[in-house]
Amino acid sequence: MALTLYVDTARWRAHHKHVQEQFPGLVPVCKGNGYGFGHERLAEEATRLGADLVAVGTTYEAARLKDFFSGDLLVLTPYRRGEEPVPLPDRVIRSVSSVDGVYGLVGARVVIEVMSSMKRHGVKEKDLPELHAAIENVRLEGFAIHLPLDRTDGTSAVEEVIDWMNRLRAARLPLHTMFVSHLKADELAQLQQQFPQTRFRARIGTRLWLGDHEATEYRGSVLDVTPVSKGERFGYRQQKAPSDGFLAVVAGGTSHGVGLEAPKAMHGVMPRAKGVARAGLATVNRNLSPFVWGGKQRWFAEPPHMQVSILFIPADAPEPKVGDEMVAHLRHTTTQYDRLVDR
Repeated sequence: MALTLYVDTARWRAHHKHVQEQFPGLVPVCKGNGYGFGHERLAEEATRLGADLVAVGTTYEAARLKDFFSGDLLVLTPYRRGEEPVPLPDRVIRSVSSVDGVYGLVGARVVIEVMSSMKRHGVKEKDLPELHAAIENVRLEGFAIHLPLDRTDGTSAVEEVIDWMNRLRAARLPLHTMFVSHLKADELAQLQQQFPQTRFRARIGTRLWLGDHEATEYRGSVLDVTPVSKGERFGYRQQKAPSDGFLAVVAGGTSHGVGLEAPKAMHGVMPRAKGVARAGLATVNRNLSPFVWGGKQRWFAEPPHMQVSILFIPADAPEPKVGDEMVAHLRHTTTQYDRLVDR
């Protein structure tokens, strides 16, 4: 009895190939929890795609992934002087976002990140003259730019990249490779056409691994079902049942990531209104679970436990049985499954 991630493997891999065809030179991103699949599985899939390079989030992830992937590894978190040293092979490439960082990696393979409108990290235009001397003592693999997902001001992602290409060219810095993130396929093709001497490589994670929502599905096994009457007390906090129905114990709790939710950016009146409504219900211990039964998302009977959740199923819904599975709408990047089943 488990929280299971089911994968329609043929469909999932067909999507990978489609993305790869749209983005020649694709760099698969295998960071965090491996987008819900785990590092070992994504390393296998990247190898199947013929990738020569994958990107990871941290040096610690690189240290783990190196045993599963034989190609080069690009660490996305920028190097900082004084960081804890992690033993890594020469096939690991470090990202750098400052001139000082370049000087701190003498002899290393590096990718230099430039400051985009994300304003997260990166070298600035005023730093470019100093880079000439700095890059003499490293093996420069290229430059990189990480772009925002939304452009609410109407600006162009392509123009932002072009502006940086022109700055780097004016500073007489080598432009053999530019790593990019969050570009559309036609935008990438436009840049490649405008700068034929530069190889543009898209670093892609979410769109690659999670782009086809119908290829994967989480399901939690029903472990126990107990009938309850309206007003009957139950659970750790001895709350009262709101009506006649059933308490269903389902595999999937806080250790799996159930009940944990990353903050969302809300745009528009309706999403904000729904967010306010959910917050209001939570104050009276009414929290909607990610589990679906009888065609509806069901309410938590109480906050999820470590490895299971208890749901309230009203009497007018089909009675769940031990061994049934409930679909769970879970975020891959915050979920840890018990088992993965290819089908």
